[in-house]
Amino acid sequence: MDHSLESAIAARLEALDRARVIERIWQGDHTVWSESPREVSDRLGWLRIQRTIEGRLAEFESLRSEVLSEGFDTALLLGMGGSSLAAEVIHQAFPASDGLRLIVLDSTDPRQMAGIEASIDLARTLFIVSSKSGGTVETLSHMAYFWERVGSGRQFIAITDPGTALESMARDRGFRAVFLNSPDIGGRYSALSCFGLVPAVLCGVEAAGLLDDAERLARFCEPGIPARLNPGAWLGAVMGECALAGRDKLTLVLPPEIELLGHWIEQLVAESSGKLGKGIIPVESERPGDPAVYGDDRVFIVLGDSPGMDAVEAAGHPVFRIPFDGPASIGGEFWRWEFATAVACHILGVNPFDQPNVQEAKEATAAVLAGGGGDTATPPLETVLATVRPGDYLAILAFLPRNPEVTARLSRVRHLLRDRYRVATTLGFGPRFLHSTGQLHKGGPNTGVFIQVVDEAPHDRQIPGKPYSFAELEAAQALGDLDALRMHGRRVARVSLEQLEGLLT
Repeated sequence: MDHSLESAIAARLEALDRARVIERIWQGDHTVWSESPREVSDRLGWLRIQRTIEGRLAEFESLRSEVLSEGFDTALLLGMGGSSLAAEVIHQAFPASDGLRLIVLDSTDPRQMAGIEASIDLARTLFIVSSKSGGTVETLSHMAYFWERVGSGRQFIAITDPGTALESMARDRGFRAVFLNSPDIGGRYSALSCFGLVPAVLCGVEAAGLLDDAERLARFCEPGIPARLNPGAWLGAVMGECALAGRDKLTLVLPPEIELLGHWIEQLVAESSGKLGKGIIPVESERPGDPAVYGDDRVFIVLGDSPGMDAVEAAGHPVFRIPFDGPASIGGEFWRWEFATAVACHILGVNPFDQPNVQEAKEATAAVLAGGGGDTATPPLETVLATVRPGDYLAILAFLPRNPEVTARLSRVRHLLRDRYRVATTLGFGPRFLHSTGQLHKGGPNTGVFIQVVDEAPHDRQIPGKPYSFAELEAAQALGDLDALRMHGRRVARVSLEQLEGLLT
């Protein structure tokens, strides 16, 4: 590893101590990130949530006992981004738990919806409607669709902030339960709140252990402990200083049993840091390659053992290792990465708790649905790929069903692109990524080269109460995102999966 990078990290850790940054974070001092308290002072509840939510676990466990005794076997989670990613990670980490099986629906693609609907018994499914704002268009559309098919409030629960339209709707319709989350926690920092823990408990996970592990990690990050011994501050310093040194492609190497943690970290880091032309680009689920395919813009974070990274480290790339004690340490990892991301954003000079560019794609989608905007023509993919330079990253944005076959095909393309152009690659499914990396794509550094992959769904499903269908909503979201990317001068091409595969093979 470059000695100057090690020195910069060490100097940053000392600077954090001198400026009392750790102490000020715990005190809720908004000036760590911003001159204004707006979207900072009311977003720090995640620091102590592991201490305050424990008293609610009995409430969650009581619901699990109820629904199991009534013959429910599946929980279908309707939620986007921070409302679903942590629950998915926990369910993967504890697959044999004694509870409901968890399925997440975070796609507007009617083929994915059809696949999920075919895999469940509607009468034995508990629908979890999860939205912090209570107004997420995808989630409310999914709720309307399944409400029309089931129509019984006893099969629905809601997780939301106090006072939202979703809370009112859930109470009016007689939902079995309404869980109100602490409003001082942003969506991407909500893993250890109701959004992550209610689905986890319903699936049989003993959440008290997750909270204990998070609290153990948090105690190592409290004021009074030097930053160099603080696991969250240390990781934040690594992320921040590597980004300042040009190594802003944060490449995650994770154990297979918690591979989905990469999706959660991706949202947390991308949406928190990617603004004002700055940002850290998380790279998850990219298979390790020959060291020669990596540029000098990479930093590797390895959780647990990964002997294959020895060659990458020997080639001079910075590799940082974090011990992994098995799935039981997931709670601590959630907390570590939240704290680290907050510290990294302090180093970059951005507010980790706002998302100034997310609304743009939503407004562009609404314009398309209203009959305006949206030109599908883009430069040819070959022309766009010819602009790829060292330090760029290639992002595949697929408005397709997220299933094993499509994922495998896109993954193959992704690695061909990486090996051919020797740049970092990411793969996201729409509209899911709009609630994750979308902020980084528009607000982060202009180093992304975007490949939007679309097709026409052969089957469709109507959204009850709306003048458009799920296929039309998905198409509008793709076109809206395309417009938002072009508005920011991003390089983007729009192709079908067959066209993309044909060009590269």
